[in-house]
Amino acid sequence: MTTDTDDRRRAAAEGTSSGVLPPVRPWPASRPPGVDFDPDLAELMREGPVSRVGRPDGEGWAWLVTRYDDVRTVTNDPRFGREPVMDGRPARLAPHVVPQRDAVTFPDSSEPARPRRSVAAAFTARGVERVREATRRMLDELVDELLQDGPPADLIAAVLGPFPGAVICELMGVPAADRHEVHTWSRLILSPGHGTKAGERARDEMNAYFTGLIGAREGGTGEDVVSLLGAAVGLGEAALDEAAGLAVLLQIGAEAVTGHTGRMFHLLLTRPDLTERLRAEPAIRPQAVDELLRYIPHRNAVGPPRVATQDVEVGGVRIRAGEAVYVSYAAANRDPGVFPDPETIDFARYPNPHVAFGSGPQRCPGGMPARLASEMLLDALLDRVPGLRLAVPPDEVPFREGALTRGPDALPVTW
Repeated sequence: MTTDTDDRRRAAAEGTSSGVLPPVRPWPASRPPGVDFDPDLAELMREGPVSRVGRPDGEGWAWLVTRYDDVRTVTNDPRFGREPVMDGRPARLAPHVVPQRDAVTFPDSSEPARPRRSVAAAFTARGVERVREATRRMLDELVDELLQDGPPADLIAAVLGPFPGAVICELMGVPAADRHEVHTWSRLILSPGHGTKAGERARDEMNAYFTGLIGAREGGTGEDVVSLLGAAVGLGEAALDEAAGLAVLLQIGAEAVTGHTGRMFHLLLTRPDLTERLRAEPAIRPQAVDELLRYIPHRNAVGPPRVATQDVEVGGVRIRAGEAVYVSYAAANRDPGVFPDPETIDFARYPNPHVAFGSGPQRCPGGMPARLASEMLLDALLDRVPGLRLAVPPDEVPFREGALTRGPDALPVTW
């Protein structure tokens, strides 16, 4: 644990103008309602690009980086590693998510990149396009049922919940009969309200499931992710445990997409001006999806930290070897130096180099399917349900409590 005396000695040795390091801030300290931006994070951004924040276990502090260029630096610099996180040093700001040592987004070695290369084709524009027609039919059926049942309805339960998961499962090659169970595991892993043990058990069960599914497709020739991983294992290009770990992470990403689409429609249904523009100008919808990805905060906290393996200067601050560093993608997406007037939703914004899917070697590969699901939902719901609107006041929409990813639990609508 780092003490105040240690801080003063370090500050004096480094010759800081104030003689002390920046104060340690208790963050995250709030859970803003709806899709509002965290006011504590906004204050930290105003104070400077690199802050000190208290760790969740109360044992010392860590650095928090918020400026776009600095976030990109930390996430791409091999001098910031994740290996110490595997041993619980330091504690994660989302402590209920327990990584496995073979999880491909955590180790610092280049070896875990092998299974990712094996499935890269599935996440390109061409690979995602492969599932468009099959998922469009699923979406049409969901909207048909919504219209047939009539208002009022819960848009999450009727459409926004099942559809993104269906897109990912189709891309993954998960059989239809298994999709409900896979969805349940994902929710348990990402929701701390069920307890850490429940999350660990769900992770282990999902890992065992994908181990069996991938093993059964060794030597296969399919284009879905599980078949590509099976082929890689059969050729010796990836170990089975690595392949299963990657499959789990990719599948969990579907839950994040579900949360995003819920937040996206919550925002649009509380901003009729935006909704009407998207109805009137369907050609701008793909660009609007990227702007909404930039603008809407994705998480209630930050992801796993990185640890400096040697002294590195970031944003004018010297980070010492062994110190933990968190990056905030939500803050980076509001950096006025990169995104002029960042508090405004601008569907014409260009360029829009947002980092909603992360940055660096551990960048989430699910960007293309997330965009596909979002664009298809906009087309289907805005065109087929032209009078779609909230059935309750915006502040009565219930949002998920305690989950890692933000999003409404239900979205009551009428038309």
